[in-house]
Amino acid sequence: MTAIPAPAAVRAAGPGPRPKGLLRAVLRLHRTALVGWGLALLAAVSFLFRLAALADEAERGNSACAIPAAEGLPSCAAVDAITADETYSNGIAFVTACLAWLIFPVAAWAGGALIGRELENGTARLAWTQSVTPAHWLTAKLAVPAVLLTLGTTALVLLGVWARGADNPNLVGDWYYPDVYVGTGPTAVAYALTGLALGALAGMLLGRALPAAGAAFGAALLLFNLLERHREDLWPTVTRSTEGWEVPRSAFQVTSSRTELSYHPPSHFWPVQYVESGILLATAGAAVAGAYWLLRRRTT
Repeated sequence: MTAIPAPAAVRAAGPGPRPKGLLRAVLRLHRTALVGWGLALLAAVSFLFRLAALADEAERGNSACAIPAAEGLPSCAAVDAITADETYSNGIAFVTACLAWLIFPVAAWAGGALIGRELENGTARLAWTQSVTPAHWLTAKLAVPAVLLTLGTTALVLLGVWARGADNPNLVGDWYYPDVYVGTGPTAVAYALTGLALGALAGMLLGRALPAAGAAFGAALLLFNLLERHREDLWPTVTRSTEGWEVPRSAFQVTSSRTELSYHPPSHFWPVQYVESGILLATAGAAVAGAYWLLRRRTT
């Protein structure tokens, strides 16, 4: 008697989803967040192109100044004497603020929706029973948003820097303003990735959506304020005598006395950015390592 071969579906029922299938599952599960991120990017890109078109007009409408004050021109250090095109300057300020604060929604989303909710409702354990190892599950959960955040945030930072035109501080703010500083350099990407890592750690630690979202947001807020408060200490300052010398318009003044002034010149932008980005990425790495450690504890 000839045996009837088993159906293909039965024969194939052994190995679980392959890596590509797991990535597709993550994208499908979080398609709302993916669509929202895509729409936000498109809106930001179109807005930045519009601002870039206004840059020359805004520059022409901006009051002139001199260092030091001369020939009827006010000193560039006297910020109150300067006026600027409000549409352009407010638009640039809005974009840089959104980039600077991206860590907060990312951390809350990662803690609540990305990790905490799946642990709370049991879908994570269901995935683990379908031949998807917990480590592969967490890797896919982190890799997909990390790539999208890195590419999207980098593109917005580069477009934002381009839209700033001549980078006139009277129009777009001085380099050391908190939002301008974060929103115009690699720290914008580092903050977003750190928010993702903190959210993953909070989700693994608490295992519930709302508490994890709140904890991740709080951790991100604490880190953000801590680095902002100590940013001036991340790189050695320049100290010089104040006698017969006017503080440059874009100098980040740290300390001042009757005879000496310590400050960061604009050339310190990149060293401070690199140091702060390194601190953020180290924090993100520690948070991710902690998330994997907690995952191992949950599954052993």
